[in-house]
Amino acid sequence: MQKILMTKAIFFIHMRFFCVLTFSVCARLRRETLKGQKKMTTHILIADGSSLTVVGAETLLKRRADTLVTKAENADDLITQASTHQPAVVLLGDRFDPLFDTAILIERVIRAAPAARIILIGASIDGLVIRDLFMMGICGYLAAGDDLPACLLTAVDTVLRERPYLSPTANAEYLVTMQASHRQWQLDPEARAVLRLLASGCTAREIAGRLNLKLRRVYWVTEKMRARFGATTNEHLISRAAAEGFANFPG
Repeated sequence: MQKILMTKAIFFIHMRFFCVLTFSVCARLRRETLKGQKKMTTHILIADGSSLTVVGAETLLKRRADTLVTKAENADDLITQASTHQPAVVLLGDRFDPLFDTAILIERVIRAAPAARIILIGASIDGLVIRDLFMMGICGYLAAGDDLPACLLTAVDTVLRERPYLSPTANAEYLVTMQASHRQWQLDPEARAVLRLLASGCTAREIAGRLNLKLRRVYWVTEKMRARFGATTNEHLISRAAAEGFANFPG
């Protein structure tokens, strides 16, 4: 009997030691995991033509823990850095480089760094423009008139959680647009290509030939864009598109 009791006592001691050891190992692994997570650095690349915006954004972002902030000087530098460093977030101003249209820069950044979340700082509060920009692939939009210090860190944390972010004014205008009847059609890549060629002086027939489209398709897309921008002629269309940042294309 004593032998049985002794065996049970030894068994329970071993089991207790095993549980303590297991708990200790799990706790150590958890600490190592958390330690590794804390060491993960979020790389944020700033590309904005306004020095005040850059300085303000850089100051704010440096307060964020485990964050590396770098700056791009021009469009070519932006694409090079995006391709080389693969930043987690790109903070892009809509007037960053006067030689490049915002839509083109967004497309090039996405090709260079597919995993990067693009937050655009834009002057426009047109809900249609904001909607089209999200369709192109941006993850966040900060209206330039909103309070940047109050919005920026929240915007970064939100897009890093794979959620879209709009600053207050942009969000209000976007919601109004989505409730309107003209929300069904957006500026897709085909429409942007037609718009670029129109802006460069091409005729509808020349556009059809260069894009390998039927002539009636070019006319249809053009009419859709006129309705989208509230224009009555092609010249008016180009003017309205340029005012919204969609037709300032390099030659």
